[in-house]
Amino acid sequence: MVITKRRSAPLAASLFLALGLLGQSVAAFAQEVAPVPPPRPAGLEGATEAPSQTTTPQTPTPTVENTPKPGKPQPVTISAKVAEDGEIIPQGIVWRVFSTTPNEQGELELLDKSEATPAIFSLSPGQYVVHAAYGLAQASDTVTVEPGPNQLDIILDVGGLKLGAAISGDINIPDRFIRFNVNTRDAEGQSVLVARAVQPGQLLHLNSGTYSITSYFGNVNATAKADLQVKPGQLTEATLYHRAAQVTFKLVSEPGGEAIADTSWIVKNLSGETIYEEATAFPATVLAQGEYILLARLGDRVFNREFEVLPGLPREIEIITQ
Repeated sequence: MVITKRRSAPLAASLFLALGLLGQSVAAFAQEVAPVPPPRPAGLEGATEAPSQTTTPQTPTPTVENTPKPGKPQPVTISAKVAEDGEIIPQGIVWRVFSTTPNEQGELELLDKSEATPAIFSLSPGQYVVHAAYGLAQASDTVTVEPGPNQLDIILDVGGLKLGAAISGDINIPDRFIRFNVNTRDAEGQSVLVARAVQPGQLLHLNSGTYSITSYFGNVNATAKADLQVKPGQLTEATLYHRAAQVTFKLVSEPGGEAIADTSWIVKNLSGETIYEEATAFPATVLAQGEYILLARLGDRVFNREFEVLPGLPREIEIITQ
């Protein structure tokens, strides 16, 4: 089960401010993993287009007309909006300007870069490919620089996503036990990882579209999944619910007794598959709802019992040696 809320307050006034204050670590991560268009120009032999979260306009095959011409550099100011009539995004954008002419490797040459808002460049008249990266959201467009001052806008089809998790029944989960992976699909329908190990409450800004979210509770087998839609100019908040529980194990000589040291533990499912191992007197883990077989090894002796995990508060499982 997943509960989703959307806020559609003006994005530049609310979401962008929050991203600027809280999302700096997200933006840094995004710059490491997000592909940086533009791709090789269409029609170039052997060219392939890297998967991206958004459809990047095809870069035209270079001709005399679309190649930047030598000339006196002109002032170029570039801003980003979430819509034609939207507000300018106030901060957090990384701008890159590329030539439309590929080099010997078939790549477009990076001419300039800026992290200012708005970005101000000095470019000779001609055509360029401008790429804007805003955290995990990105867009590219081919622009024309004319003689005289140039004011250009790039439309960033961006929304926000904030994730949380709980145990079915609205039982809180400590944040340290939860992480999320965010995936989308490329043009061929293949799953593409967008963000890994996202923390609860961490604010992501993404290109609009549908994303597959996987919530990991602990490190064994407790997961929850949902498909969520990010809309431009809106913040989507979602809580994914786990059918799982935290469990601890004790080997004791009598009910409620002290945990016996030097015990090794194995948890198997009813098919006999080992899903958890630990060598400590009082191990703790998280397991998905289901039935399990617990084995405790103490020296040459092995003790076992079956137990069931139901969604709820942490519980303790004892094995008695007698």
